[in-house]
Amino acid sequence: MAKNYEEEAKAILKLVGENNVDSVTHCQTRLRFVVKDRKAIDDKALEKLPEVKGVFYGSGQYQVIIGTGLVNDVYAAIAKLGTVNAIYGKDDADTAGKTSNEHKTVVQRLMAMLSGIFIPIIPVIAATGLFLGLKSAATNAQVLKLFGAVPSDIPASLTSVISVLTDTVFAFLPALIVWSTFRYFKGTPIIGIVIGLMLVSPILPNAYSVADGSAKAIMLFGWLPVVGSQGSVLTALVAGFIGAKLELFFRRHMPNVLEQILTPFLTMLVTFAIMIMGVGPIVHAIESGMLVGVEAVIHLPFGIGGFLIGAAYPLMVLIGIHQTMIAIETSLLASTGLNPLITLEAMYGFANLGVALAIFLRARSNKAKATSMGAFTSQLFGVSEPTLFGVLIRYNFRPLIVTVLTSGIGAAILSMLNVAANSYGLAVVPSYLMYIYNGHALLWYTIVSLGTVVAAFVATNAFAIPKEVLTPDGDVETANAVISSTVSDNKVYAPVGGETVALDQVSDPVFASGMMGEGMAIKPAEPGINKVYAPQAGTLSVVADTGHAYGLTTDDGMEILVHLGIGTVNLKGAPFTVAVKAGQHVNQGDLLGTFDQAAIKKAGLDATTIVLITNSKSYARIEPVAADTTVQAGADLLAVQREDVKVESVEPA
Repeated sequence: MAKNYEEEAKAILKLVGENNVDSVTHCQTRLRFVVKDRKAIDDKALEKLPEVKGVFYGSGQYQVIIGTGLVNDVYAAIAKLGTVNAIYGKDDADTAGKTSNEHKTVVQRLMAMLSGIFIPIIPVIAATGLFLGLKSAATNAQVLKLFGAVPSDIPASLTSVISVLTDTVFAFLPALIVWSTFRYFKGTPIIGIVIGLMLVSPILPNAYSVADGSAKAIMLFGWLPVVGSQGSVLTALVAGFIGAKLELFFRRHMPNVLEQILTPFLTMLVTFAIMIMGVGPIVHAIESGMLVGVEAVIHLPFGIGGFLIGAAYPLMVLIGIHQTMIAIETSLLASTGLNPLITLEAMYGFANLGVALAIFLRARSNKAKATSMGAFTSQLFGVSEPTLFGVLIRYNFRPLIVTVLTSGIGAAILSMLNVAANSYGLAVVPSYLMYIYNGHALLWYTIVSLGTVVAAFVATNAFAIPKEVLTPDGDVETANAVISSTVSDNKVYAPVGGETVALDQVSDPVFASGMMGEGMAIKPAEPGINKVYAPQAGTLSVVADTGHAYGLTTDDGMEILVHLGIGTVNLKGAPFTVAVKAGQHVNQGDLLGTFDQAAIKKAGLDATTIVLITNSKSYARIEPVAADTTVQAGADLLAVQREDVKVESVEPA
């Protein structure tokens, strides 16, 4: 007999608040609520409900994780109640995305924009920072002395060639930003990069050189000063926005016969004219004032500014406004060559390590141990969401308070020591590479960062261990029980070919935190059409109408979820084809369907395939193959061991 989920639906709606819900949607694993007031929801009460595996707020939606298959039943029960707006079924996935976007605040939209523009250029800035660090280490007088050399021994020709590696990105940074801004606003990126190159043309005098008197502005018409935009991030953002919007306007209104030539011509001409005839210098002056203000805060006496930034950053991540810092950091790097801001923000990650490690060592609950160790591991490489949502705010706010305070203290010390990175984009363990350019900076950053881990660890042990983690899972007296056990081994095979990725490294924090179960991710190998094969023999419990997910129950009861891409439910099935149907029995290696990786990436989404065992708690051991290994479809992906324990009898004490 099918279970009635009406009571669960009522309980969820009561805790979310029927009057608080603008709309509700669902995907293959979770309910997605667009709510008026996220703070009005009691997360802990929701997590105690029998069918709820966890909660998470992101992308403008309050997400209640239910699980594969079961979420359909709970959603159907919510829709049947008719008390909230259940806005889409199988054919209207895009409505959910639109509704979510419509309810995003201005700040949320700004965060999305800055993230979309700056994330593509972070890798080259981080690489340039490493080049600078290696150059500084290799040309350091003390290092050269070990080899019986001095800096003057390095040929000038070699120094010049190395400068190409270290100087190019920052010399042409506005061009990269205009390119990325065009890309974000659906303009033609090549037009954007040409406009950006115009702004930093060597023909135009450098704005900083004009400001310090070492160069003179070009006086257009004898009265209009014209300078370049070298190092000006905000100017590049404004130029990219104006240019992309102008291009879209011209394309809509230009006759087809003229559009291909006149649209780029007018876009470049008008954008460049707007920027040099007043907008550029004004924006550059505003940006310079902002940087002066930021640096003034950073260098407040007694480390006060550092403490404020270090303590505020965890809260900024929590509410999702930390992306604004990327633009400021880029401006600092472009104008000064150093980034003290990321140094202060970085203490958040080290504080998280101390908190997660303390809870792991003290926890008696296996679930809490697994969660905190997964969070600790992912935090080592800068992925903080599993720690933030799985540890800091899951049990109570004391762990979060410890992170806030120890992050602030570590940042305060670093600000007093004037430590600064020469790049950004690297966090926690990799972040040390941003300080190899200077021995003093590397030494103090290492000492303070490790000290922050220790301080957070000690403070968590003293004040912030949640009571829930101190209770063992299923604490049952078995001292006099006669127990027998049967161990069986099994495997899960790769549904697609590609490069394996540890689950805690994927971009969706719900999957990365392990809430949905243990497993592995695969970055598909084929740039075009990829085939998806059954990872085991069993019955298909779920075949998403959109084609982006499959649920499989194996013949021995293992529940496997294959989720194709992240956020792909909103594509309404466009890149997917389905070759099977729910209820069908398949053999391992049978074709389930296909997906077009190029189409997924064109939509701005991640095509990474997630493979989970959603009933992981039923297994004694689940071991993935090593991360960063290339596998073929059908190759071993997960080794699974099940131990069935049976109490034969209980002997009297």
